[in-house]
Amino acid sequence: MRHPGEVAIQRGAGVRLAEHGSARVRAEIPARAAEFLRDQRMIVIGAPDGDGRVWAAALTGPPGFVTAVGERAIVIDALPDAPLAGLFDTEHDLGTLAIEPMTRRRMRANGRARRDGHRLLLRTDQVYANCPKYLQRRELTEEAPTTARTAYDGTTLTVGQQAMIRDADTFFIATHADGFGSDVSHRGGNPGFVQVVDERRLLFPDYAGNLMYMTLGNLELNPAAGLLFLDWTTGDALHLTGRARVEWDPGRVPDAQRFVEFEVDSVLQVIGATPFRWTFVDHSRFNPPVPVPRSTPSVFRPELPV
Repeated sequence: MRHPGEVAIQRGAGVRLAEHGSARVRAEIPARAAEFLRDQRMIVIGAPDGDGRVWAAALTGPPGFVTAVGERAIVIDALPDAPLAGLFDTEHDLGTLAIEPMTRRRMRANGRARRDGHRLLLRTDQVYANCPKYLQRRELTEEAPTTARTAYDGTTLTVGQQAMIRDADTFFIATHADGFGSDVSHRGGNPGFVQVVDERRLLFPDYAGNLMYMTLGNLELNPAAGLLFLDWTTGDALHLTGRARVEWDPGRVPDAQRFVEFEVDSVLQVIGATPFRWTFVDHSRFNPPVPVPRSTPSVFRPELPV
């Protein structure tokens, strides 16, 4: 069944591709994808919570903590903490993105998941790889000792959180549409590509991609979205949930085909969300230039609310 949201976005973009989009994605896990999953140390997940708010989060572990079992099953040897803790005690839609920053490889696997002891079991409905565009290379250089996580929540972005977003070259976006499931996608660009309008609004460009429009298609049917910004050097995470809409006038940003405006409803900042520390290598050669001024370099942690 074709996704009506994807069809609407294709029409708005002037793209006419019969049977292009999530309808053509297979549910089976190819052998090459299974091999890729076994090597991963991090997987990003996304889903709506019990109130319909969509969140994105990262799960980490040793190589092999994500394993394909058979043609349509993936076992993740980890359970989500806040903001998705306890959600999978019953079966629930789940989108996943396995991403390997150093090689710029990524793949998505979406379906229905449930908890099995200390693991998640995912029955796949969609499995597909993405191109390496707009992925920044980073090398995993350290695994810090596990410590107690500290979380801070709010409804607006602090000055420090705004600076962290302005300096980001990567974030993840989770979406959901009833009847079509959940999905997680990567967004990347040069630092400054995400614009902070004010303490509750962000703008980010939508660059040329694979023309499937799975993220934008879900937003066409349901504006709920979750954003995840990782501090690659400290392991901290900034989770945002809110509503997003497509703005079809790209404005002054080179190579942007449209903008997405995101309005924040809730903010969750988690210190020590992941144990990994990554060293930056280089930006993608596909990243368009960013004409807007960047913020001055900032340290994320000192801006924590009291």
